[in-house]
Amino acid sequence: MRGRALLATCLMLVTAAAACGKEAGPSDSLVARAVAFNELTIGIRFDQPGISEQTVDGRYVGFDVDVAKYIAGELGVDEDHITWHDSRPSSRETDITSGITDLMVATYSITEKRKQAVAFAGPYFDTGQDLLVRLRSTDITGPENLNGRKLCAVGGTTSAEQVRDKFAQAVQLIEYPRYQDCVTALLAGQVDAVTTDDVILAGYVAQNPELLRVVGKPFSKEKYGVGLRKDDAEGKAAVARAIQKMISSGEWLASLNRNIGPSGYRIPPPPQVTEQ
Repeated sequence: MRGRALLATCLMLVTAAAACGKEAGPSDSLVARAVAFNELTIGIRFDQPGISEQTVDGRYVGFDVDVAKYIAGELGVDEDHITWHDSRPSSRETDITSGITDLMVATYSITEKRKQAVAFAGPYFDTGQDLLVRLRSTDITGPENLNGRKLCAVGGTTSAEQVRDKFAQAVQLIEYPRYQDCVTALLAGQVDAVTTDDVILAGYVAQNPELLRVVGKPFSKEKYGVGLRKDDAEGKAAVARAIQKMISSGEWLASLNRNIGPSGYRIPPPPQVTEQ
């Protein structure tokens, strides 16, 4: 009888990807890894106010952080068992494919090119590209006003190239490793505008409302998704269910109001969630 009970226990553990001493491997489903290890490594950004930021006392706060914590909780992983990884735009795909991160919740726009390397669940937020300028730069009303001016963006993104290719061929492009570097250059008068998604820019306005403003005329459509390893159908489905539950529970809107609302940013309706 004791042997049968042990066999039954082992069979249950197999379905949880932790069978009789065999742990879940890096190629197993996100769900199996979460069950087996009770921990997740999640890629975010450490330098985006209102979105995802590491505070001076070591805490991680922002909308993306709240989304990541909610998903982890739905997978059975407490926030104390989350390892946060600072994923730069240029390394997000490799952070996922190499196994450095289990999930990517880092203002990660869903694109067909990226879907060749990784999977997405979501979207969990709809946004658009805009411009951040100094409050008194009233002559910049859109990307078409940037000919002959300096535009800053983060290396590894396509935001600045999109402005040059579609709106202002004579713009001078400046790249820095972090958005905060671009904002510092803008405040110092070294560049004339910063470009990325409007919700990211809104976080910097909230920090400096007397000095900065978002132009407020988005000129692209972006959908943020949660990135995970390709071909993980079970993981995609679980993450999509978690996002939908966060939206329907009211936690999605509460997080946005708490983290982004103070900037005056107009929060869009929740997106239609799919597994991509």
